Amino acid sequence: MERAAMEIIPAIDLRGGRVVRLAQGDYARETAYAADPLALARRHAAAGARWLHVVDLDGARSGMQENLQAIAALGKTGIALQAGGGVRDADGVRRLLDAGAARVVVGSVAVREPETIEAWLLEFGAERLCVALDTRRVGGRWTLPVKGWTEASARDLDELAPQFARSGVRHLLCTDIARDGMLSGPNLDLYAHLQAIAPGLDVQASGGVRDVADLALLRGRGVAAAILGRSLLEGRLTIEEALRC
Repeated sequence: MERAAMEIIPAIDLRGGRVVRLAQGDYARETAYAADPLALARRHAAAGARWLHVVDLDGARSGMQENLQAIAALGKTGIALQAGGGVRDADGVRRLLDAGAARVVVGSVAVREPETIEAWLLEFGAERLCVALDTRRVGGRWTLPVKGWTEASARDLDELAPQFARSGVRHLLCTDIARDGMLSGPNLDLYAHLQAIAPGLDVQASGGVRDVADLALLRGRGVAAAILGRSLLEGRLTIEEALRC
């Protein structure tokens, strides 16, 4: 059977309503871009992108969903939003859905309270949720930092990815934090490992993509989607080139 096309999902990270990127999740290593979030979203949609990944970086750290107004505006541009950052309870999921998100990304809660995700699957459905297991390799383990990657947790990727696959999660976003915003190439071994321990998940790869060659390698690993941030923002790759891959 022919493999389904890999989804290309451009990303916009918001901090104070501005488009920014963090290097390896470090809030002290921020690069701000002059691009207008609404103009970017419209450009991606016009090029043919079906989804836009939006992260409320302020909310990811504070838990207060501080960029809801900006996310609501993005939701009116005609592109499907996958949005997250600061989701700590079911009301947080509802606020993002009400703001126009088609799918809500949950990270810290998924790591700290995986049983909560099972309840949310029943309430919202598997298509409305994306579990984010953002990971950092420490001492031979794929650890799972939380709260905007600023705090450690006791659980690891090898424990939770299979658990979520069994519980009915469909969409899993996995970022190698060491490569996020670094343009150092995606961690192909990480995604091969995920395929081995949690087959059946639609894995979204994030972190390190530089060019079309990286996208081809990810597609060869069988990931369902690739999240593109800095490479698009800095013109190293165009959305049109990515969509043709």
